[in-house]
Amino acid sequence: MQVKILITDPISEILINKLTKYNIKIDYRPDISKEELQKIIYDYDVIVVRSRTRVDKELIEKGKKLKVIARAGIGVDNIDTEEAEKRNIRVVYAPGTSTDSAAELTIGLMIAAARNLYNAINLAKTGVFKKIEGVELAGKTIGIIGFGRIGSKVATVANALGMKVLAYDILDIKERALKMGAEPCTLDDMLPRADIITLHVTVGKETKYILDREQFEKMKNNVIIVNTSRAAVVNGKILLEFIRKGKIFAYATDVFWNEPPKEEWEYELLRHERVIVTPHIGAQTKEAQDRVAEVTAQNLINVMKEMRLI
Repeated sequence: MQVKILITDPISEILINKLTKYNIKIDYRPDISKEELQKIIYDYDVIVVRSRTRVDKELIEKGKKLKVIARAGIGVDNIDTEEAEKRNIRVVYAPGTSTDSAAELTIGLMIAAARNLYNAINLAKTGVFKKIEGVELAGKTIGIIGFGRIGSKVATVANALGMKVLAYDILDIKERALKMGAEPCTLDDMLPRADIITLHVTVGKETKYILDREQFEKMKNNVIIVNTSRAAVVNGKILLEFIRKGKIFAYATDVFWNEPPKEEWEYELLRHERVIVTPHIGAQTKEAQDRVAEVTAQNLINVMKEMRLI
């Protein structure tokens, strides 16, 4: 019997091309609405998503034939993996495929924040050529929260820029950090020492704020914070409070609590002159998207073969 796959988000044609080599019927619906998806999901064996589509409990319950959920991305934050496991639905994704693109964006945001590029560019575009002062990264201390693939890559670049690197992770990273020229430390030790703090962490249902009032109070004055991982690990309302106080030099982020914003405090952060926001583009390079598509397709094919669907 022919396997039916529904793709609900825009994706590189590499994935589709790899799948079409098998006896598979593919429906590509990258703009499908949530309502329409819930109406038709019952008829599919596999759903492939990126970030736009949420595969929650309700959708999984309606997917009576679902056997595999594939996410073309490095994590599964938008998939109810517990519900999928209960129903013996396999979940596949593509870890590590956007490491370079996310690390490069982190460095870009860090430089943009340090040199106040956002305001400098906006002034120049209006014809105002005014001296905008920033700070250098060389000689500064960077605290990397989450020392996995992306955090480690950022550490490599930071070392090349002449920065002192502090590394924190919930896992034991001591040996690897030392080999990379980073000093492993606790979060409490890092916060009062770091001039720049970058976040490279994942979230789960029980995730608590990594940066909350207590952590902001321990930071240096004029700290720069860069977040290209997940907005949910930062208490946004408290962040805004400390930006208003002038303690934070800049907050540069690729992730927001609601995308697009919904709350008034989110809009205030978005418009603040010391806040730089990009629209979740960490993995949005051609190279990363091609890698994501290639790895997701291969992982999906492997699972379908294992399950004897193809």
